[in-house]
Amino acid sequence: MNTASPSNARRLRRWLLRGALLLILVIAAMAFWNSPWAAAPKMLWTLSRMPPATQLPVPVDGVRPRQIADTFGAPRGRDRTHAGIDIFGKRGTPVRSATPGVVADIRDSGLGGRQVWVIGPGRERYYYAHLEDWADGLARGQVVQPGDLLGHVGDSGNAKGTPPHLHWGIYGADGARDPLPLLQPQGTR
Repeated sequence: MNTASPSNARRLRRWLLRGALLLILVIAAMAFWNSPWAAAPKMLWTLSRMPPATQLPVPVDGVRPRQIADTFGAPRGRDRTHAGIDIFGKRGTPVRSATPGVVADIRDSGLGGRQVWVIGPGRERYYYAHLEDWADGLARGQVVQPGDLLGHVGDSGNAKGTPPHLHWGIYGADGARDPLPLLQPQGTR
C-alpha cells in the first residue's frame, strides 16, 4: 500500500528543487570568488588593510630619484599648486605601477590628458598623467603589481608641447602628498 500522499510528494519536489537551486547558487558563488572578476574586490580589501606606502620605486624606467626636481606645491597658474612631481624621460619610456593596486580609471581628459588612476595601499590613489599611450589591454578593475606596465611617457593634456614627462601624484584621505621623499635610490629599472 502506498503511504505517500499527493501533498507529501509536492513538498518533497519543492524541497528537492530548493536544494538544487541552493546548490547551484553556492557553486556559482564559489566559481565567482575564484574567478578573475573577483580579483579586484579581494585586492581592494587587502589594500584597505595595508598602511600607505613609505618607500616606492621611481615609476619611469631608467630615472633615479636624484634626477627629479621637487616641484610639489609649486604655483601653477593663479589658482592652483602642483599636486605631484614631474618625472622627465624620453617619449615612450615605460611607466610602471609603483605599488600593488587596482586600476580605478583610464581616461583621456582634462589637464592630465591620457591618465591612469590606481588605488594602492591604504586606499591611496596614484595618478599617472600626460601619458603618450596606455599599456595594451590595460582595463579598469585590473589588478596590478609593482612594475606592471601602465603606459608610456608623453605630453598629453595641458603638457602638450612641453618636454615629455610623467606627472605623478599620490592622493590620500588628507589630500595630495609629495611622492619625492618616498622614492628609493635603488628604485630604478
